[in-house]
Amino acid sequence: MASAMISARGVTVRFGGLVAVNGVDLDVHSGELVGVIGPNGAGKTTFFHALSGVLVPTAGRLVVGGVDLTGRAAHEFANHGVARTFQTPRVFRDMSAEDNVRFGLEFAGRRRRHARDTFDNPAAILGLLGLADVAGVPAGGLTPARQRLLEIGMALSARPRVLLLDEVAAGLTHAEVEATAQLIRRVRDELGVAVIWIEHAVRVLMDHVERVAVLHQGAKIADGDPRKVAKDPAVVEAYLGEEIPA
Repeated sequence: MASAMISARGVTVRFGGLVAVNGVDLDVHSGELVGVIGPNGAGKTTFFHALSGVLVPTAGRLVVGGVDLTGRAAHEFANHGVARTFQTPRVFRDMSAEDNVRFGLEFAGRRRRHARDTFDNPAAILGLLGLADVAGVPAGGLTPARQRLLEIGMALSARPRVLLLDEVAAGLTHAEVEATAQLIRRVRDELGVAVIWIEHAVRVLMDHVERVAVLHQGAKIADGDPRKVAKDPAVVEAYLGEEIPA
């Protein structure tokens, strides 16, 4: 198999005496759609912070596209094709939706091209997200659900090779969650990016990813086919004795 698009080896993050992430390994290849789940406090978002350079791991290695970026700043990860969203959408509230996306294309994404040129302009990206009708609206005036979509658009405008999505379904209705999941699959299919997706809406995530990794108390306790992982005794125990839906 070709080398991983992003590879974590023994990644550990400590805050004083607290071990938030404990020796996690994860390889994700180009075009993979991988879910990351786990109970509250499992270390999922902290792990994402390490994968994107927001936090420097206490131990371990992080390799992106064959380049060791361990200890590098977040902008170095972005320069090598890692883009992400956050639990609370981070948009330029006073700028229009179109200008938010244009900013990404002209700055964060200027070094790379998408596999399809159709996604190399703001109108095309907003159209993909269903936001064409609010292109001129200030981002702060959009609903929270649409701000989440816009943040995905900003991440796509960086022309990533690896897209990290942190609970993009939080606060959405069931219909919005399902539509977002379909969008994520379309992004993966049409742009060929590797997608790593954290989500508390476990049922939807398990329905749409091809592989899922489970974190519990900072450690990875399972990684594989969602249907098999859902029946793993360690995973069932982590979810308080309830088999997770798959």
